[in-house]
Amino acid sequence: MSLPQRHLGRQGPLVSALGLGCMGMSHSYGTPDDPESIRTIHRALDLGVTFFDTAEVYGPFTNEELLAAALKGRSEQAFIATKFGFRIENGKPTGGVNSRPEHIREAVEGSLRRLGRDHIDLLYQHRIDPAVPIEDVVGTMATLVKEGKARYLGLSEVSAKTIRRAHAVHTIAALQSEYSLWHRDLESEVIPTLRDLGIALIPFSPLGRGFLTGTAKRADEYLPTDYRYTYPRLSGENYDLNMAKVEVVKKVAAAHGAKASQVALAWLLGRGDDIIPIPGTKRVSYLEENLGAVHVTLTAQDIQHLEAALGPGAISGARYTQSQEALVDK
Repeated sequence: MSLPQRHLGRQGPLVSALGLGCMGMSHSYGTPDDPESIRTIHRALDLGVTFFDTAEVYGPFTNEELLAAALKGRSEQAFIATKFGFRIENGKPTGGVNSRPEHIREAVEGSLRRLGRDHIDLLYQHRIDPAVPIEDVVGTMATLVKEGKARYLGLSEVSAKTIRRAHAVHTIAALQSEYSLWHRDLESEVIPTLRDLGIALIPFSPLGRGFLTGTAKRADEYLPTDYRYTYPRLSGENYDLNMAKVEVVKKVAAAHGAKASQVALAWLLGRGDDIIPIPGTKRVSYLEENLGAVHVTLTAQDIQHLEAALGPGAISGARYTQSQEALVDK
């Protein structure tokens, strides 16, 4: 399989058009399976994936260590993105945020140590910290670039206004935010801003946490430790209403002899060459399935059917719980 490449922003490096989100290997989704996760990372490298996404809070800390172990001897093949910004105390996330300049430095040093690298390819602020102006955050990150500890800078889940303020301090290469047929709120303001400034969009959860594959279960069927257990869009009546809509994705997939996941990713890839989705998985089979999306070409009629069923406002239920929503910059 040959994977196309895309630029990370107008002036950034080339990375694989589909990356690999590593969060679920250690955090939020089910029980970790390190041997299978490592096989998945190795297979991703073999198939041409170069872009790997992690964060200090995944685990916490263990996901960066897992990725480093899997990449041992092949690290030069990987472009690694990691993130700081959540408050972690006694090895556990507190639910709060911390982007004080001194903490950013501590977090980056920890990530470098765990990743076994002297630099981070793409350093993100994971969530906005209302107590610290974005100019101070990006100023600290820019200093780390000058010191060679980071190469490119990114933000996550921020507004168009914040993107412009940050970009005025230092070039922002990428924004990581949720974007898919399942969540299209970025289209009115954020995506036009990214394109005006030449910033890449890195969609996380591009398969709607399993919804767009047609395999998602009701929220209460997951373990309480699973992120989806409290997910409003998979709860109660919302689940039934939303699962009815995924039938459109399945029908389009059947017409192409493809999987629903491949159609959902093909739709995203077709939204622009500045969009680089990072579907997450810890299974080789799902990785191979996801990467097959680069060979699916949707027709104008396919796109019309998908967007009619899954347009902005069509999904029932909130995207996050109230406490999670409070961390999103608007």
